Amino acid sequence: MSGMSFLEVLNLSCNNFEGKIPLGTQLEGFTNLSYAGNPKLCGPPLTKLCPQDEKLPNEKQKREEDDDDDSSEVRSWFFMGLGIGFATSFWGVLGAILFNRKFRHGYFRFLNISYDILIR
Repeated sequence: MSGMSFLEVLNLSCNNFEGKIPLGTQLEGFTNLSYAGNPKLCGPPLTKLCPQDEKLPNEKQKREEDDDDDSSEVRSWFFMGLGIGFATSFWGVLGAILFNRKFRHGYFRFLNISYDILIR
């Protein structure tokens, strides 16, 4: 039955079906009303989870929590490094422009030439 395709309407209600609705088939695309009256039926698109599916999200959540702890620590170090690197390079360039006369004149000459090239 899961191999059928091109169905627009399918009403399987009140048939006392049992088990999980097959994944990756057209049967997932129908609404909850198509499966009404089947109390032992479970899986998407129904809100009732199958017993084997109830265990998996808890394990996945534990793994994701462990991964989140590691990744958030790495992420915080990454952003801290970005901030420190930006500040160092910004003040390095700004300090060179402010305190080194040759660099300042060369920098503004470069800006003036670039401006002239872009305007022409």
